[in-house]
Amino acid sequence: MQPPGITADITHRRPWEGRPAAQQPEWQDHAVHHEACRTLESAPPLVPAAEIRQLRWSLADLLATDALLLQLGDCAESLYECTPRHTAQKLQVIDRLGNRLSELAGRRVIRVGRMGGQFAKPRSQPTENHGALVIPSFRGHMINSELAGPRTRQPDPRRMVWAYEASTVVQRAMRAHRRGGGRRPTADGPWSSHEALVVDYESRLVRRDPDTDEPYLGSTHLPWVGERTRQPGQAHVAMLSAVVNPVGCKIGPTASADDVLRVCEALDPRREPGRLVLIPRMGHHRIQQALPPIVRAVANAGHPVVWLGDPMHGNTVKSGLGLKTRHLTDVIAEALHFRDILEGLRQHAAGLHIEVAADDVTECIGGPVENEEGLQRHYTTLCDPRLNADQATELIEAWARGTRTSRA
Repeated sequence: MQPPGITADITHRRPWEGRPAAQQPEWQDHAVHHEACRTLESAPPLVPAAEIRQLRWSLADLLATDALLLQLGDCAESLYECTPRHTAQKLQVIDRLGNRLSELAGRRVIRVGRMGGQFAKPRSQPTENHGALVIPSFRGHMINSELAGPRTRQPDPRRMVWAYEASTVVQRAMRAHRRGGGRRPTADGPWSSHEALVVDYESRLVRRDPDTDEPYLGSTHLPWVGERTRQPGQAHVAMLSAVVNPVGCKIGPTASADDVLRVCEALDPRREPGRLVLIPRMGHHRIQQALPPIVRAVANAGHPVVWLGDPMHGNTVKSGLGLKTRHLTDVIAEALHFRDILEGLRQHAAGLHIEVAADDVTECIGGPVENEEGLQRHYTTLCDPRLNADQATELIEAWARGTRTSRA
């Protein structure tokens, strides 16, 4: 059975080809670039079309029933942590937080992990200083190494194949987890998601649904396009507009209502429930002014979007120790503002998109991490700071209790 609104009118085309694409590695002249792309083109999809249709139905049902969505996981996955053991630890955290949210809110919670492909990161600067050297920025294990050196930071297209192989392990473990034990309906996940950033990688994994002949992105269940790459007419949006996956779009504080309407029209022209997830990430001090006009415009345009708050990415600061961090109080403040704005405008605040580690990290200040000095105890992120499970629980409890009260 097909998700609501999906038809077979998408032609056999690749509308992203020849379009500009921001945040891409410069590796087309690498000796193995063509071979790596060809390997991906002939590889099996990481996720089957039937699972994508199931998630589409589940998200459409969310809009009809006021169920919730929780999307969480690493800022950037490590190729070295895509083992069954590491994946089991991450799934335990997803279960713990999803179950807590469901318990407090009294509603079904769809769980989506930032895993099984979250290996590429956009960066605000192409280079960074390392001692006396200026070297390329780390862009995720799909592109280069976190080790700081002129050679290790060179983009290597072989890493796309390594990322695919690592994702295969993670997806296999997630699939077994969804099917095992009968603890909850399969439709609640956990499903996989990542930012569809590297066009070379994502486009080589577009496949056709054997039942409907429609194109879908076989790299993940729920891809999203980021704040830096959401421009309609460019490659990322063109690619996601051509596939039938549910898709997400991050929205920063400088986005106008017209900006968001244009990307909604590109990604959700038929206004299909369960197709589009909008993810504001604005900062606790800007969301109250920036978000309301966008929500009104999207609602008035008739797009039945899933609204998911990302209270992490707009609240990153640098500590006195030079480490990037986030204050849990700021994260909670933005999450509550997001919820109150949506509910005040009679829209469904569907849940949260948060960066959480499976390990007991000390990368954000708050809860068990009392001050900046505490950051140094276990700071291991490859990119941006993540909450630990206790901090994430505190966030979810604050958000869910208010949701339950406001809807009582």
